[in-house]
Order: sequence, then C-alpha cells, then structure tokens
Amino acid sequence: MSLIQSLKLVMSRPHPAARPFLLASGAGALLGRALPFRATKLAGTACGLFFGFCLYFFRDPKRVVPADTHAVVAPADGHVVSVEKVAPPPELDMGTMPVWRIATFLSVLDVHVNRMPAACTVTRVAYHAGQFLNASLDKASELNERNALRLTLPDGRNMAVVQIAGLIARRILCDAEEGMKYEKGERFGLIRFGSRTDLYLPEGVEPLVEVGQTMTGGETVMARL
Repeated sequence: MSLIQSLKLVMSRPHPAARPFLLASGAGALLGRALPFRATKLAGTACGLFFGFCLYFFRDPKRVVPADTHAVVAPADGHVVSVEKVAPPPELDMGTMPVWRIATFLSVLDVHVNRMPAACTVTRVAYHAGQFLNASLDKASELNERNALRLTLPDGRNMAVVQIAGLIARRILCDAEEGMKYEKGERFGLIRFGSRTDLYLPEGVEPLVEVGQTMTGGETVMARL
C-alpha cells in the first residue's frame, strides 16, 4: 500500500456510530484544556488522545467492489483465523449440513465496518446474548455475544454472516432488518472495539482464502458462486 493510500485510509470519514464518542471526548478535551487546573488539563489531554483514537477506529473508507457477479467478498477487514466445515448457526434455520465457515478476526487497528458479501435479501436476523471471550478463539462462534444474518441470494441459495463481539467489544451494531435488500459490498453494521465476523458459504461453494490471509472488507474475494 502506498503512502497516499495509507493516508486516505487513516483520514477517511468516520462511521456515524462514532458521533457520541467524538462529541464526548472532544468536549472533554476542550473543557479540560480551558480550565486552569493541572488535573483537568491532564484529563483534557487524555480526552484528546481518545478523540484521536476514535477518529482512527471508526474510519469508514470507500471500497472498490469487484464487478464479478459471482464473487463473494469479505464482510470485514482483518485476518482469517479459521476455515472449516461446520453446521450453520441453528437460530438461522439453515439445516444441519456442514458448510464452509470463514472466520475473520478484527483487531482494534482494523476497519470495523461490516459489508454484505453478495447481493442478497436479508431473510433472518437473530441476536444471541453471550460471553465476551477473545474473538480469535474458535469457541467464540458459539459462546460469545453475536448477531446472525441469513442472506438469501437471487438464485434462492442461502449464506450467512455472523457478527461476534470480542474481549473488548460490548456493542454490535446492525442496520439490516428482515426483508431488506442489499448489493454486494454495501455497509450493514459495525462492531465496536475488537471483534470477529464469520461467513458461512452456500452448500457446494468452496473458499478461496486460507488461514492467516489478510482481508479487505468489500474487496477481497473469499469465494465464487
């Protein structure tokens, strides 16, 4: 990645979910620096640093979605921690036949905006309250707080995306509702401060990525339909 591309990524417009954090930390920074007390100035400096972190964490860069209609793109940035065949989440009523699941772990340094892997209709949204284990662990898929979406493709096949909260994350944001239609690469949610996103491919579709590979949400091709 060139220096100019890196700067564009860091300086991209923040996601709307950042607003309360930016307003609070920005106000704290201004107030702390304005008051003539050492303690408040230190607090103001801390708020200023947090303001800068939020600008970076909630960045929402534009992505170039592949024109290939058969491509399934990464629903999140991060690196692949697992590629294995497992049964889809039971709350999505997609049967018990094992399909390929690609798990992507997002550190606090990754872009946390989630994107649709393919053109689809959301036919099920199922939230599950749970624990906050390290999202890179395999058991996080079953034990952690999660929000699962069943996506029905134009040809009738189903796939799924699951947003999973991590060790630090405490809030999953999802704008998708049942019946909504999305184009490939469209934004549908975000997970705050470290997380994991699992992609369940349709039956018979093989993954094109491996463990350790770095994903760019909305751009990296994970499979072909």
